Amino acid sequence: MAENGGGCCPPMDLMRSEPMQLVQLIVPMESAHLTVSYLGDLGLVQFKDLNSEKSPFQRTYAAQIKRCGEMARKIRFFKDQMSKAGVLPKEMLGKENDIDLDDVEEKLGELEAELVEINANNDKLQRSYNELMEYKLVLQKAGEFFSSAHQSATAQQRETETQQAPEDLLESPLLQEEKSIDSSKQVKLGFLTGLVPREKSMVFERILFRATRGNVYIRQTVVEEPVIDPNSGEKAEKNVFVVFYSGERAKSKILKICEAFGANRYPFSEDLGKQAQMITEVSGRLTELKTTIDAGLGHRNILLQTIGDKFELWSLKVRKEKAIYHTLNMLSLDVTKKCLVAEGWSPVFASKDIQEALERAAVDSNSQVGSIFQVLRTKELPPTYFRTNKFTSAIQEIVDAYGVAKYQEANPGVFTIVTFPFLFAVMFGDWGHGICLLLATMYLIVREKKLASQKLGDIMEMAFGGRYVIMMMSLFSIYTGLIYNEFFSIPYPLFAPSAYDCRDASCSEATTIGLIKVRDTYPFGLDPVWHGTRSELPFLNSLKMKMSILLGVSQMNLGIIMSYFNARFFKSSVNIWFQFIPQMIFLNSLFGYLSVLIIIKWCTGSQADLYHVMIYMFLSPTDELGENQLFPHQKTVQLVLLFLALVSVPCMLLPKPFILKKQHEARHQGQSYAPLEETDESLHVETSGGSHGHEEFEFSEVFVHQLIHTIEFVLGAVSNTASYLRLWALSLAHSELSSVFYEKVLLLAWGYNNWLILIVGIIVFVFATVGVLLVMETLSAFLHALRLHWVEFQNKFYEGDGYKFAPFSFILTASEDE
Repeated sequence: MAENGGGCCPPMDLMRSEPMQLVQLIVPMESAHLTVSYLGDLGLVQFKDLNSEKSPFQRTYAAQIKRCGEMARKIRFFKDQMSKAGVLPKEMLGKENDIDLDDVEEKLGELEAELVEINANNDKLQRSYNELMEYKLVLQKAGEFFSSAHQSATAQQRETETQQAPEDLLESPLLQEEKSIDSSKQVKLGFLTGLVPREKSMVFERILFRATRGNVYIRQTVVEEPVIDPNSGEKAEKNVFVVFYSGERAKSKILKICEAFGANRYPFSEDLGKQAQMITEVSGRLTELKTTIDAGLGHRNILLQTIGDKFELWSLKVRKEKAIYHTLNMLSLDVTKKCLVAEGWSPVFASKDIQEALERAAVDSNSQVGSIFQVLRTKELPPTYFRTNKFTSAIQEIVDAYGVAKYQEANPGVFTIVTFPFLFAVMFGDWGHGICLLLATMYLIVREKKLASQKLGDIMEMAFGGRYVIMMMSLFSIYTGLIYNEFFSIPYPLFAPSAYDCRDASCSEATTIGLIKVRDTYPFGLDPVWHGTRSELPFLNSLKMKMSILLGVSQMNLGIIMSYFNARFFKSSVNIWFQFIPQMIFLNSLFGYLSVLIIIKWCTGSQADLYHVMIYMFLSPTDELGENQLFPHQKTVQLVLLFLALVSVPCMLLPKPFILKKQHEARHQGQSYAPLEETDESLHVETSGGSHGHEEFEFSEVFVHQLIHTIEFVLGAVSNTASYLRLWALSLAHSELSSVFYEKVLLLAWGYNNWLILIVGIIVFVFATVGVLLVMETLSAFLHALRLHWVEFQNKFYEGDGYKFAPFSFILTASEDE
């Protein structure tokens, strides 16, 4: 429980941050590792870095951190291999304390070496297999080409022989001799076969043609199924090619072009018998390789299963060890180099738990000397720590997003738990939409244990984290929806029949006449008879606008009252007399008075124009009010309030800087001679160095700061009050949008008496309601409620210039790594 600061505020866990203390731990070297481990399990000490001047490589445990980093690399390698193989690590059953880090390091090294060797062998085998698959395709496709060419050549030769007459040979023996001579001098053509990627095949063919000046003959055949490339290991669509050439120069050019285009070449024989023999040999080798690869993959999967059984245990152990050594590097060695000295922040309530952890570590490590625990005095600002649960943590995160509270400053989160969902609901008032929101939230709450262990998307993660805030928002939306009497914009006489009845059929079109009161006033919320009348919008506008001002002035007053509690807690009488009191007077002299006039007008049913009253209160304060007078002596009261508001401005501006200057001078008088400290306080330190020399006090800076603060408050009192009118504007927009979707979509579709149009209308209505009203309007109202709390409420008292308590905790370390 937080301290109540002399009775200024109720003892609440969230009202003030936990009292913190700066502690010093002197730990023997032999028990240091176990001590830090136990403190990490406890998670209630934020260590200070006492070696900030040293680089990471100069610190004591740099070698151990490097060793843990190497083990973490191996674990990441295993995780990557398991994810590729589809092997899931088993949930951790044992304890990390049951295993030794040296054993883990040795085991990880052995497993990595074995896995790397298996992968290398498997890659070689797979590459050979892919090459043979391509070779088989070349043999088949090129063989078909050569076979068809040979058949066509044979057929052509037979046809030529049958057409040539025997007498032609007798008549021209010299020509025949010439032909025989020419045939003997024919140049033998060479050829190359292989596969080329299909997307490069046309460019490949064109480059070959140009490089050899057309002295090549190319044939390509499409391979129907994608093949795995031996070099890249990825599937690719390819063509089998055969290139005929003449001469060694042409061959060297073709080889270079093939290499440039990534075309894999394979040997090929013209002999049909050899082709058949090669296909048989390749098929046999493929079968052998397939068996070998399957056996290797089976062995690899068994190895990965073995790793997966203890993966979580090893991963947690390595993460913990790395975190422990990082923390040990923040500790400083004492002069004897036998002890480590640690300093850090911890909550006061945790002192006993920390001492128990130190004693347990000394016993478990068989240390001859126990650790020393002592509290240090300091002027350094402690970190801010609020103990939250799953219900309050989301609201505290909303407050911290604006700024972390200064140490023991009043926490707006206490009030935000209620006011945030309530102001949201004022803008989102519809109990039908509230029920839809509640059902969606209840799904997240009911399944929170299962969803907490799953990896959700960014948007879903935010919704799940704020599920209890959304639940409160939906409950308040149902409440305000019942007040507005709106269920998807439809009014229902839930609590009693309407107090009014129509005098005649045209009363719904009338503005002031036509309705007569026949029953008692509707007991709760808005009378349903208002909906659908011509006077509905003027009436609701007036109601919601005045209600917005009342809520805004109330919340701003609460903010100023919280500044009083802060001043009392920190014993600052200057802030009470020259900040709290003038601010209360100024705000309530103007807008507090306006709120009272609104309530009086509601109670009396007066027709007074409040715009006229407030404007002429400044422009002509001495004029008679006439018909705008709401109570006796109103003019005198207004003159007094106006005078108080004018006087409160210089009271905020002038006295505080001069009083602070006087207090500073009095505090530093006679400090040339300071009394010696007692010997029992020799261990206490002053980390901020505030007692050495005079603190600088710039009067001009303080005065300008106070001037800015005063101007900001005076102008903000007007602008902040006007800002609360967004409650009225968004509530009106939500109501009108609901009405439009109901009347112009659902009722319009119903009026056609066609079931197809009705189904389409219902679908459009559902999607419009969910997409616009339940998603976009929810987000809009959420952001506006957020702004009202951050700007209009919190700037009245909340400095938010503190820093969060970030303890050394294994739970936080694990979540950060994930």
